[in-house]
Amino acid sequence: MDIRILAFLGVIFFACKPLSVDTKSKEELVFNTKNKMIDVYCTSKDDNKRLTLVGSHGFTDAEQPLESEISVFVNPQKQFQTFLGIGGAITDASAEVFSKLPEKKQKELLDAYYGAQGINYTLMRTTIHSSDFSSESYTYIEEGDKELNSFSIEHDQTYRLPMIKRALSQADSAIKVYASPWSPPAFMKGRKDMLRGGKLQPEYYQSWASYYAKFIKTYEAEGIPVWGLTVQNEPMAVQTWESCIYTAEEERDFIKNYLGPTLQAEGLQSKKLIVWDHNRDLISHRANTILGDPEAAKYVWGVGFHWYETWAGGDPLWDNLRNVKESFPDKQLLFTEGCNEKFDANEYQRWSNAERYGKSMINDFNCGTVGWTDWNILLDQNGGPNHVGNFCFAPIHGDTNTGELIYTPAYYYIGHFSKFIRPGAHRVSTTTSFSDIISTSFLNIDGKMVTVVMNESEKEMDYKLIIEGVHAKLTIAPHSIQTLVY
Repeated sequence: MDIRILAFLGVIFFACKPLSVDTKSKEELVFNTKNKMIDVYCTSKDDNKRLTLVGSHGFTDAEQPLESEISVFVNPQKQFQTFLGIGGAITDASAEVFSKLPEKKQKELLDAYYGAQGINYTLMRTTIHSSDFSSESYTYIEEGDKELNSFSIEHDQTYRLPMIKRALSQADSAIKVYASPWSPPAFMKGRKDMLRGGKLQPEYYQSWASYYAKFIKTYEAEGIPVWGLTVQNEPMAVQTWESCIYTAEEERDFIKNYLGPTLQAEGLQSKKLIVWDHNRDLISHRANTILGDPEAAKYVWGVGFHWYETWAGGDPLWDNLRNVKESFPDKQLLFTEGCNEKFDANEYQRWSNAERYGKSMINDFNCGTVGWTDWNILLDQNGGPNHVGNFCFAPIHGDTNTGELIYTPAYYYIGHFSKFIRPGAHRVSTTTSFSDIISTSFLNIDGKMVTVVMNESEKEMDYKLIIEGVHAKLTIAPHSIQTLVY
């Protein structure tokens, strides 16, 4: 055959051959069930079980599951994203409440969140100057100081820095700290007000980009390593508190032309830059616009998101997360904020608050999310302090009148993930045969599998955990969550 014909056929073959997309950016972790027992930890509404070890179960040979049975199917041969961590935010409000607690309770709180006997957080968010969860609005410069000559974090020295430093020093595991701004200083915005939206004016783009770099370097000079930052908290929400609006194109161009190059010029290119930092509803549009531009995308580590899209009356939009991960597999998804709003001191033990956490975490992880960050780790008996009256729940509240800590069910639900799933774990294929229960699994680097199962219904359910040709017969109580470690 003429060599030219062979060459032509080769072109046709390769042009028609489906592209092999290598999605394995990591070596798979090894798992087997041989000689393994399942330790079951439970938190349930109708008894006093709170992250309680309730028993151990062995595996037996599996049989064909029936359509009438509830099953959880785990396939360790299919592994996905690498787990980054779980944590919460130390805001001005958290730190101010913390300072008013007795020393013994301060230690208890830090142990509860960051200790091996607690829920072992490994992520921490904080704010770049004030947010709504501050007792006042403030910045790190004098008003009008475009050159940032007056830059100082003296304000944070009173409450926030001492608490962060104690948390880092007392933590059982390494903590990744990242920061988010709520608004530029008033003079940098068209409406000359940090509150109620407004936009960063083009003549201050460079000043604001330099502000981030100064924040990182100043915090790190205090001994607080900054792992990353988000570009803007909730860039599509005109809030009564500190807020700033960016269209997708404005955020893209700010990153591409100012923030990305500034971080690089300041030697901060290793810091993880996170875009969007808002709800799941518009996340695809923001990702398409920014990550679709190679000159902007090269500076971006991932896309952050919140859970408040249900304010409009709809359901959580988890499919949008899956769309972003499928569209941009080399970028990461990070849950950056969620809390239960409309604080009511009579509702500390409201179980649906905890179930909101469990449902979100399972679905977010199953859609490719690598890490999950709660909002305030501590608030007072009024759901604050908050300088605009936006009072909310936290997993733990500190009563500054009595000095007592109040643990809510949400704390334990978060712990069912953070205590057992450790950084470096790989998410593992997990599905259920009935919609009454939901589940996710991660394989830790030590070879232990962690499967979380949640039952939001009113009825107790028997189910089978089926994995690698074996199964275990288990029962989950109504309104409960289990962590299976095996």
